Amino acid sequence: MTGFPIVRMRRTRQNEVLRSLVRETHLQASQLIYPMFIAEDINEPRAIASMPGIVQWPLELVGREVERLAKLGIPGVFLFGIPTEKDEVGSQAYAEQGIIQQAIRRIKAEVPEMLVITDVCLCEYTSHGHCGVIHNGDVLNDESLDLLARMASSHVEAGADIVAPSDMMDGRVGVLRHTLDEQGHKQIPIMAYSAKFASGFYGPFREAAGSAPQFGDRRSYQMDPANAREALREVDLDISEGADIVMVKPAMAYMDIIHRVREHCDLPLAVYNVSGEYSMIKAAAQNGWIEERRVVMEVLTGLRRAGADMLITYFAPEVSQWLKEG
Repeated sequence: MTGFPIVRMRRTRQNEVLRSLVRETHLQASQLIYPMFIAEDINEPRAIASMPGIVQWPLELVGREVERLAKLGIPGVFLFGIPTEKDEVGSQAYAEQGIIQQAIRRIKAEVPEMLVITDVCLCEYTSHGHCGVIHNGDVLNDESLDLLARMASSHVEAGADIVAPSDMMDGRVGVLRHTLDEQGHKQIPIMAYSAKFASGFYGPFREAAGSAPQFGDRRSYQMDPANAREALREVDLDISEGADIVMVKPAMAYMDIIHRVREHCDLPLAVYNVSGEYSMIKAAAQNGWIEERRVVMEVLTGLRRAGADMLITYFAPEVSQWLKEG
């Protein structure tokens, strides 16, 4: 192959028109999903100190905010609930009038075209902050599955379009699929948190969702950050149990996992650009160390380049606006 000076790679980099024509990876608002925290017993948005620009939403204002997101071209929201009452078995997670069940109904009544995805996990609803039933200090796997199935079922009955189990209990995708199918919800997709790592990047989320464990940590059920082959096993198991979409979480430090999963399977692949990743960029930008818009777009484009089909990100509103501006 003849090289320089015949080959000049800079020829197609001279201006934005040329650069856009040869661009290999594209970022669009239609690929974005926005996480939202819905809290009981608040009357106005409550700021989350560790996540500048992100708030807990009162039920009364959820519809108005979702309408704004829809106008920006964001196709879906991802809901997390913060109840005022918690107990050992997270009973508000599957209560008919639970905060998320009410939020789903409100969104579907006010912005019916918005795709509503719900987090299926007990940690925000349990007094101990773990993702399942506790016995003698241990998180019980099989005993937690029925409660997770009840939670998913209650979300679907309220109008959720997709349920997303994030608890990392073994077998939960199969139990959810069986339960939903038996109840006549065969059309409801499951977005499985398949490769969810026990990560330090979740720190700000604990404040946002009020879900910090009261003892121990979650390393007995979330994945070891050092493992990649295990992530593929988790993906395979979730697919075999009926997952329709698989997910890698976190995102930025796990682009190799995203790429391996993309090469490994042909299911739609979601990635979660998590709270710590958001907060680091925000903090650096506020200190003038980086240019926020440029870095955010670079990170999300990188996630798409690695193989992600859909991006769950707290930056979704800003990114949608930036894409409109061009």
